[in-house]
Amino acid sequence: MTNEPDEDALQLAAELRSTIGELVRHLRTEDELPQNQAGVLGLLVREGVHTTSELAERQRVRHQSMARTVALLTEAGLVVQERHPTDGRKLVLSATEAGVRELHAQRSRREGLIAGAIARELSAEEREVLRRGVALLRRLS
Repeated sequence: MTNEPDEDALQLAAELRSTIGELVRHLRTEDELPQNQAGVLGLLVREGVHTTSELAERQRVRHQSMARTVALLTEAGLVVQERHPTDGRKLVLSATEAGVRELHAQRSRREGLIAGAIARELSAEEREVLRRGVALLRRLS
């Protein structure tokens, strides 16, 4: 027995990737924070402090690019830099309360857009299908 996906699975995967991509792009048009900044802020909120180098590695970008992103977040008051508690040569970054609020606000806006579309576009039966679909997507991740 082979573990290779069949043609139906490949087609479904392509449609799913495309559709999720369209949805994410649509939601991003309403974002106030650019994606690279939101991604860094999300990491700091979820995982706590990181150095700029660690963030660059996690986001798979150059150190210089991450330093610019960090500078923009710092200027906006969403991130703060402090000396590393055990290695004073390093600076660690953490999200400020304003950063946490902004990240949660952006997520709430996105969820509101999705909820509005669900309310406008889907019947009760379709909502149940979507609910089951979300559970299936969770299994895939």
